[in-house]
Formats: sequence, C-alpha cells, structure tokens
Amino acid sequence: MTRFALTSAIMALVSTATAAPHAHQHVSVNRPNPVSVGTIVWLASELMFFAGLFAMYFTVRSVMPAEEWLAEAEKLNLSFAIANTTILVLSSVTCQMGVWAAERFQPVRTGSVLQVNRWGMNEWMTLTYVMGAVFIGGQIFEYAELVEHGLTISSSAYGSVFFLTTGFHGLHVVGGLIAFLFLLGRSFSAKNFGHHEATTAIVTSYYWHFVDVVWIALFGVIYLLPY
Repeated sequence: MTRFALTSAIMALVSTATAAPHAHQHVSVNRPNPVSVGTIVWLASELMFFAGLFAMYFTVRSVMPAEEWLAEAEKLNLSFAIANTTILVLSSVTCQMGVWAAERFQPVRTGSVLQVNRWGMNEWMTLTYVMGAVFIGGQIFEYAELVEHGLTISSSAYGSVFFLTTGFHGLHVVGGLIAFLFLLGRSFSAKNFGHHEATTAIVTSYYWHFVDVVWIALFGVIYLLPY
C-alpha cells in the first residue's frame, strides 16, 4: 500500500505539472514579422550600395588636386542645402507620427485639421509626402543653379561624384514618395484599417528613415567637409 500510495502521489504531481501551463498560463511564441525582416535585409543591401558611392567620392577626392576640388566645392549653396535638409529631417518626424497613429489603428483624424494632436495616419503621411516632394523640388532647383555656374556631371570629376551621389539618393527619395502613395491608397481603400495597413506604414517608415539618415551622412560629407 505504501508503494502504491507513493506511486499515485508522483503521478498526481506529474499530471499537475504538465496540466498547469494549459490551465493557468497562456503560452505564446513571438515571431518576427517577415515583412519587417525582409525590409531590413533589403535596406542592408541598399546600405552597401551607398557605401560604394561614399567610397567613390573619397577616392576621387584623394586623387583630385586640392585647388580644383575647392574651386568646385565653393559653387555649392550651403544655406539653401541646410534649409532643404531640415525639411527632409522634419519629414522623418512626421513619418514617425504617422506610424504611431497607424499602430493605434487610427487612419484619419478625429477632430479639426488644425488639431494636429488628433491627426491620423493619413494626415501625417500626406504631410510627409509633401515635405519629401519639396525636398526633391529643392534638389532640382539646386541642380539647375549649379549647371548655370558651370558645374555638371561631365564638367569635372567633382561634378561627376556630386551628381551621382546626390542623384542616386534623390531617386531613392522618389521611390519613397511612390511608397507613400501606395500606403495612402491602401489605407483609403481598406474597409477596416488593421494589422496589414499598420505593417505597411511601419516598413515604409523604415525606408524613409533610412533615406533620411543616408542624406544626413551625404550632407555632412559634401557640404560640411568639402576641404
């Protein structure tokens, strides 16, 4: 009887231990979002692309005569570039505000358009799109001004690296603007704003923040460290 009682007690303890998680605990497995992971991996490849552009810039700078390099760098409009850069940096802030609204599943504003604190994702992302478009317009204006001063992609080695690095970045900004149009179109067409729309907003913000950070690096190298 003693052995039987001991065996029964052990079986009861094992049964209780195995049943406890099901009865009293909610077991879940947190898996990374495959869309977010794929976007991050793709951005890593884009980072390598821009690393190649930076390598090209510094290589040309190291072999080009200093006097010629400085003469070309003086044609840049630093004050205008600072203003244009500020617009792009602030657009990253508005983009993140849109992401937070998307995570709240709030696609549109809940008050007046003047009540910014009650804006939804659509309003914030639309403002981000406008600011990005203004940045591109400013870059085109800067290109036209430089061409008038004789700096073109074929005028010198400096012109080649300047237009290639900033031009490829500009194309990436345009790609981001297209992504915002897709995001807003998906939001307006969705009957119920849910996780899919929020995920689209999040991965779009990854790309936009990446473009912003790359431009800050380009701006520092090209405009603030020309010598």
